Amino acid sequence: MELAAAASEPAGGDRPAHEAPLEARIWYATLLTRVRGLGPAERLLAGEQSGEQSRGEPGTESVDRGPHRPEAQAALRLCEAEIHLAGGRLTEATTAAEAGLRLAAQAGNRGLPPRGHVVMAVCSVRAMDLTTGLLYANRLRDAALLGQENLIPGQCVWAAAQALEARDGMESVAHLLKGIVHDEVLIRDLLVSQPAAAPWLVRAGQRLGDADLAERTVRTMGRLALTNRTFRSVQAAAEHATGLFARDADALEAASERHLDPWARASALEDASRVRSARVAERDRAVDLLRRAAEAYLGAGAPRDLARVQSRLRELDDHGGRPTRSRTRVSRLTDTEFAVAELVSQGLTNGRVGSQLYISPHTVAFHLKKIFRKLDVTSRVELARSWNRILVEERGDHARESGPDFLVRPAVAARQAG
Repeated sequence: MELAAAASEPAGGDRPAHEAPLEARIWYATLLTRVRGLGPAERLLAGEQSGEQSRGEPGTESVDRGPHRPEAQAALRLCEAEIHLAGGRLTEATTAAEAGLRLAAQAGNRGLPPRGHVVMAVCSVRAMDLTTGLLYANRLRDAALLGQENLIPGQCVWAAAQALEARDGMESVAHLLKGIVHDEVLIRDLLVSQPAAAPWLVRAGQRLGDADLAERTVRTMGRLALTNRTFRSVQAAAEHATGLFARDADALEAASERHLDPWARASALEDASRVRSARVAERDRAVDLLRRAAEAYLGAGAPRDLARVQSRLRELDDHGGRPTRSRTRVSRLTDTEFAVAELVSQGLTNGRVGSQLYISPHTVAFHLKKIFRKLDVTSRVELARSWNRILVEERGDHARESGPDFLVRPAVAARQAG
């Protein structure tokens, strides 16, 4: 980091920072982004941005625009994409990544695209666009086979694993996760660069019943925290992973406050809620944490996670929008059927509903048949059209419209905007 900072300084003490070599500034900004120093990273690139925008409209990149080589322009856009993703701005991240990938293709550069493919894969999965996520996961796989991901190998594997897990479940990527934690290069690259990765791997180990996966992740993250004490993002990731492994809700809440990454912060709140919900006396606190997680996922532009949290809120919170479970059509639905109906009413396919609830598309279809019968509807279109009305009518008020619905409609809007 110190070498990158020195290289990004302009020659001559009083010259403005944007007169330093562009490649050096991109290098330093990339490193800052990976420890979530987003403000300094954006300021490093701000001079180049303002200069380029004065020469042309944003989004009209051309390899011969400006004084820099096409590879440098591509690297600049991809660095911006990483900054936007780390800040929870998925639309901007996607736009910048696509621009960077176009420039890299025009320049014939094969080393830069994996950076853009990581951004596109992660953004797509969080936005519930699994088709696009899998497309870029396959490109990351191809890059690995060709040895083109040598700069960020751990991040490439992790991004691909997230897309595959969203489609096929955690068991389908168990071998990839094993490969990550047993490879010192992969695991160090990933855990330092992605604050959400260590907790994700611990969570995966717990879900798979793989104690070795979870323990190795916690140990490695702990060592990295000891040798990187000045980086808050690394400390937060270590506290989050350790708290999750020990099921320590206080540590998880503390990690949520320490995290600089908005998605990681939301996941720490969700993890803390899950731990507290196991104790009856802490259910109210668990609901509050889950609501905060929902707001944080909304701010991070992550409708996939938002939908999962809403489903969990239905189970925990008697006042969270669920109608009274007695003498109503909705009361005849099981918790899983209720969650399926909620997600289908938002327009999700059976495959996407299954990925949210960790069940197969065939199981979703099975539940839908029972939902149709219990609610006296004949199709998913009719279910989507009547679902909110059924809830409002059976609650006897309009709390559904003014209360927890903020957890549903922003997710739909985010998908449509994306």
